[in-house]
Amino acid sequence: MLPISQLDVANLASIRGERVLFRDLSFSALAGRPLCIEGANGAGKTTLLRILAGFLSPSAGTIRLRMKDGGGTADADLRGPYIGFIGHREALKSQLTARENLAFYAALYRAAGDLDAALAWAGLARVADLPAQYLSAGQKKRVGLARLRLCARPLWLLDEPLAALDHAGKALVTAMIAEHCAGGGIAIVATHEGLDLDCAQLRLGLA
Repeated sequence: MLPISQLDVANLASIRGERVLFRDLSFSALAGRPLCIEGANGAGKTTLLRILAGFLSPSAGTIRLRMKDGGGTADADLRGPYIGFIGHREALKSQLTARENLAFYAALYRAAGDLDAALAWAGLARVADLPAQYLSAGQKKRVGLARLRLCARPLWLLDEPLAALDHAGKALVTAMIAEHCAGGGIAIVATHEGLDLDCAQLRLGLA
């Protein structure tokens, strides 16, 4: 069973210059059920995910990760090791092969999983030794998904995880999110396309 129980957000705000993306934003994401973030372009979905990941600092508010043993933390640095993040870009090193990229992140996150099994699961066995610069956008996304699965972080923050994927790839994403949550994980997903899952909903509107 994964160690976290929920992520609590209270009175969160993001202000860029004179522009307020969102403010007084409060919600909880619970283990076992995905939370889907919806909103128009520019509403702040990506910014919110990057704040939750600790990449950006909020203008106001608190983020607290709660553990199943009763503990918790509101420190972004302490929250980081629990987080698996997929953004618009897959953060791949273009000269490294798909397998080498996966090996790099496995070493970085101290993951002990089977690289070839993760690549095969993602449908990448035939291109495992191809440099990332020659992969299609959908194949690069699949490398990111394989990394997410291999590194086994309990809190997933996913920014448009269905983008660039074909029907089979989208089904793979849906299944892996369902499996992750069924195992006690938390998944917070920003998507324009919607997921064929029972998701809690968070709607962002332009401030």
